[in-house]
Amino acid sequence: MADEQDDSQKTEEPTQKRLDDARQKGQVVTSREVANMMMLGTATLLCVITVPSAMHDLALVLDDYLRDAARIPTDGAGLGGVLRDVLGETAWIMAVPMFAFMAAAVAAAAVQNGIVWTTQPMAPKFDKISPLAGLKRLFALKSLVEFVKNLFKISAIAVLATVVLWSDRTRLMVTGRLEPMQAMAYLHDLSVWVLAAITAALTLLAGFDYAYQHFEHHKQMRMSRKDVQDEHKQSDGDPMIKQRVRQLRMQRARSRMMAEVPKATVVVTNPTHVSVALRYEQGLDGAPRVVAKGVDLVALRIRELATAHGVPLVENPPVARALNKDVEIGQTIPAAHYQAVAEIIGYVMRLRRNGRD
Repeated sequence: MADEQDDSQKTEEPTQKRLDDARQKGQVVTSREVANMMMLGTATLLCVITVPSAMHDLALVLDDYLRDAARIPTDGAGLGGVLRDVLGETAWIMAVPMFAFMAAAVAAAAVQNGIVWTTQPMAPKFDKISPLAGLKRLFALKSLVEFVKNLFKISAIAVLATVVLWSDRTRLMVTGRLEPMQAMAYLHDLSVWVLAAITAALTLLAGFDYAYQHFEHHKQMRMSRKDVQDEHKQSDGDPMIKQRVRQLRMQRARSRMMAEVPKATVVVTNPTHVSVALRYEQGLDGAPRVVAKGVDLVALRIRELATAHGVPLVENPPVARALNKDVEIGQTIPAAHYQAVAEIIGYVMRLRRNGRD
């Protein structure tokens, strides 16, 4: 198979058909870092837009219950009802962030390669559980690149978080002395700055990773010359089979043509290289029709059949060559040849009348 060939044999660019087939199988350019960047960017936007209002709504829900804590029933059924109410209201508050994260995951796939609907990647593959295949993947160049990338990502996140927090260390150290609401507001703003810095770093990393994944995918999709030839055969048909089909069609057409020779009125020859069989029935045909024609061996076979069935042979090289060149089988002769062919047909009819007399 093409995927099992050595990479040195894959010297040809992938065709559009190969790329389309791979897409149908779910083999598309996918960067996890793009998805991570989208998710973290969504988290940053949520922190800015929805978290303050969500926290306020959640505080109101909890405040209602805490103020009336003495009235909360302690029996199993009553306490269960309270928990259901709290969880239900909390779920409504968290619905927007959860939907936003789901939308971000879908958007990350759509941005990279559009929406691909396929179940083939979920099909079990034995090479995924093969120890030998696992070792090959572990020590492959791609695994080394992934290790370096993850190491860089962790280091970048750690450095950025440290820089942001260290730059604001003075305020951070006195947070415990602030009022709870002031402390929460400050920590919220600080979290937004940290998330924004990390998102910016991941955006840069995602760009590089997507370019690398695109390069790897293109490299994997490359084809050998045999792959290209096989694809052309599948798309256009095997040349040998097509030639054989053409031969069979020509044989059938020739057989049908030869079956019309015994019904011909006359065969015009040149005298041995060209034969054209004409049929004309007075009162039925508007003009003579070519029912068979050929050169060399085919011409010889037409003459043999004509002789065997008593069809007259008339030697007229100019007319034979002209009809063979200008008229296809099954067509009536053009007006330009009426006079010459009429003389031949008239001659044949006179021979028949004389033969009857």
